[in-house]
Amino acid sequence: MDMVSSTEWQKTGAPGYLSVDLSALKRNYRRIVSTVSPARAAAVVKADAYGLGAEKVSSALYQEGCRDFFVAQYGEAVTLRPVLSKDAAIYVLNGLQPGSETDCALRGIIPVLNSLEQVARWRAAATLSGRKLPALLQFDTGMSRLGMSVEEAEALAANAQLLENIDVRYIMSHLACADEADDVHNGLQAEQMRLIADIFPGIPVSFGNSGGSFLGEKFRGAMVRPGIALYGGRPTDMLEHPMEPVVRIEGSVVQTRTVPAGTAVGYSATYIAQEERRLAAVSLGYADGILRSLSSKGAFVYQGVRLPIVGRVSMDSTIVDVSDLPEGALKLGSRVEFIGDHQTLEDVAEQAGTISWEILTSIGNRYYRQYI
Repeated sequence: MDMVSSTEWQKTGAPGYLSVDLSALKRNYRRIVSTVSPARAAAVVKADAYGLGAEKVSSALYQEGCRDFFVAQYGEAVTLRPVLSKDAAIYVLNGLQPGSETDCALRGIIPVLNSLEQVARWRAAATLSGRKLPALLQFDTGMSRLGMSVEEAEALAANAQLLENIDVRYIMSHLACADEADDVHNGLQAEQMRLIADIFPGIPVSFGNSGGSFLGEKFRGAMVRPGIALYGGRPTDMLEHPMEPVVRIEGSVVQTRTVPAGTAVGYSATYIAQEERRLAAVSLGYADGILRSLSSKGAFVYQGVRLPIVGRVSMDSTIVDVSDLPEGALKLGSRVEFIGDHQTLEDVAEQAGTISWEILTSIGNRYYRQYI
């Protein structure tokens, strides 16, 4: 992966360096396409493409052949619509808030309808526009988050007027445990999805997320909606991680010091040096996605050597123990890795006691960004 020199990004005043490997992103998409064929593969680009930049990411995936893009909020769709050609469909997972239906129809954005109220409002917008409007219908198969019940599905199917002037492109649901391949809940949801699909014969199903894309045909439907897998996250607990890394994050050293035994380090003095230690302050903190839960648990890396975080992560800096490096190895401006060749996205998530989704979406906007 080609990277900018340290002076090029550091002279901009940015506290850190973030690279997004668009070639790896495209290869990850191709891997999913080949896995789920003949199903379509969409791309979930909500939350600014998981913090990596929705416009750049979506444009790259469009070049690779993706024509279906999912965001969470309507405002995200409004921002993305001018970026993509008209043949790209943009879907809003959370549906629409009251009052945005007419604007949504004019912009050619497709809502996911999660309730009978959203169905009624979209039907009214279609009647007002004098044309059929496209939509997806979401049903709850066991996550209790978004979507209508089986009873509501039956009511919609029994009364054609409820869906009058609505062009239902897909019916869909979301898997809650797809990252755990052997979880019994997956099978229960698949059976519920089959029952709902039988209520709407002839309408294709969109079911699989990143994990579902790798669980087998009955967990996919006619269109899958991968998210984290595109960005290099581990989609399931299968033995082999099938995706390529996409993200690299580095910070730079702000200061080094040697402290004697008994020295308190960081806010609230949660770490006390038990012996003389050499420390370095790194230019990234929780405002940049170095989660506070990594305090005295996580690490940065320099030339393959792990540099443990000591004390609490601050908003704009993190203190690491560099005692395992030769004295003088680090100086002002030295680059240290947070996510990269020696520490993966999954490694960081495990250290933080969270998931890779949270790590990526916590990335701040202060980085020098390079799209490769």
